[in-house]
Amino acid sequence: MVKLLLGNPLLLLFLVAAVGHLLGRIRVAGFSFGVSAILFVGLYFGAQHPDLKLPEVIYLLGLALFVYTVGIASGPSFVAAFRRGGLRDNLFVLALLLLGGGLTAGARALFGWSPGLTAGVFTGAFTNTPALAGVLETLKARGLGDAALAAPVVGYSVTYPVGVIGTLLAVYLLKRVWKIGPEALPEALVHRSVRVTHPGVSAADETVRFGRVQHAGHLGVAAPGVPFVSGDVVSVIGDGEDVRAAALRLGVLAETAIEEGREDLDMRRIFVSRSGVAGRTVGDLHLPERFGAVLTRVRRGDVDLLAHDKTVLELGDRVRVVAPVERLGAVAKLLGDSANRLSEIDMLTFGLGIALGLLLGLLPIPLPGGSSFRLGFAGGPLVVGLMLGALGRSGPLVWQLPHGANLTLRQLGLTLFLAGVGTRSGWAFATTFGGTPGLGLFVAGAVLTAGAALLALWTGHRLLHIPFAHLTGLLAGLQTQPAVLGFAAQQTRSEAPNLAYASVYPLATVAKIVIAQLLLTH
Repeated sequence: MVKLLLGNPLLLLFLVAAVGHLLGRIRVAGFSFGVSAILFVGLYFGAQHPDLKLPEVIYLLGLALFVYTVGIASGPSFVAAFRRGGLRDNLFVLALLLLGGGLTAGARALFGWSPGLTAGVFTGAFTNTPALAGVLETLKARGLGDAALAAPVVGYSVTYPVGVIGTLLAVYLLKRVWKIGPEALPEALVHRSVRVTHPGVSAADETVRFGRVQHAGHLGVAAPGVPFVSGDVVSVIGDGEDVRAAALRLGVLAETAIEEGREDLDMRRIFVSRSGVAGRTVGDLHLPERFGAVLTRVRRGDVDLLAHDKTVLELGDRVRVVAPVERLGAVAKLLGDSANRLSEIDMLTFGLGIALGLLLGLLPIPLPGGSSFRLGFAGGPLVVGLMLGALGRSGPLVWQLPHGANLTLRQLGLTLFLAGVGTRSGWAFATTFGGTPGLGLFVAGAVLTAGAALLALWTGHRLLHIPFAHLTGLLAGLQTQPAVLGFAAQQTRSEAPNLAYASVYPLATVAKIVIAQLLLTH
């Protein structure tokens, strides 16, 4: 079997992926590794032979795909989220990393590790390959031999797997101890028909959306800016509290829902699949003026969002439109309404975006003291993805990805990354762990990782009152670890970890590179 896999890396890749996904579905006492099980299956296969590993390009491709799609999806909310809590989050992560560096230095004094081994333990326990690369470059620049270069790699290879496992277990255990369930989905939108007795309110209310209005026996669309008059009956859409508040401002709930009459007006859900619409706001389409139509809701993924004029439409959105029956076809044509198009990827913008990210990752960024670092295959595509996701479009170039396609590429990228890293780390992990020094390094890495993870979760949740889903994303960013991010998203069933991860990843990467360099000093 090993001989067969040695000559067939693609067979190895898909075998690891399939077995990993199968084992990830197994639940024991409510716990499952999910997609992260691929890493451990890869470690097992890699431990069977020193050459049984996937080509480096496999996990680099997976890493770039994963972080770029996370960046693209998180970009629209990234800037606002950073302004709300970004400074706090980054200071929180920086403080934990400095503490981790201090504890690693203490372990060096206690166990007599060499500077290179110490730096390797730190980069592995906090799972950061760019930091390891920076350590190796520094040692090479000093003209040291192969033995000195091997020490950081040994420390990294032994502590990296426990850096992942320890963090996953910390998230799972504290989630169970604190009895934290999945993040609550936004309240389902409701619609009510209201009879106007307090005239003067217009359809420009920002807290709710107005659809149909029945005026003097005629049923039409509630035009923005046009005030309602006494006797009008208007349909109001929003969450329960906002709809009730709007009903009080307007008048009283009507006995009959005007939505039941569809002779003149009708409602239709339409896919946003046309690139010319993606990245534009609802107000930019001027639907009331052009078609006598109003867009009331946006279904994005599994969540219904209330549509406002400032809502930015994305490829894959399924919107609810109210319009005259004869104009619905024209609105559908404008928006695209093609489910097939939503499975397509614009390879021009997708390839260009990742290429820009890889180029950014190659650029040396100077540090004080004459040294430099690179964002690498993870940091570069993530930063560019965030920028392009926030931008949405540049003239005719649409940077967005359809929601379903984004999730598929993200899962594929994470699978490639975990399989590649697992198989490439398996032999070094097994051989080094087998001896007494390896066991000591393993235990030290476990203490560092578990200590940092538990401290981060306890401090963030108990003292800073950070929502748990957001906090798990910060922990994944602290570890700069896609496996932890994927596990956190599965455990919380939320996109919040992705946003938190993206907001602290750049600083965490830079901080770990600098701390690892400091640990090389005598």
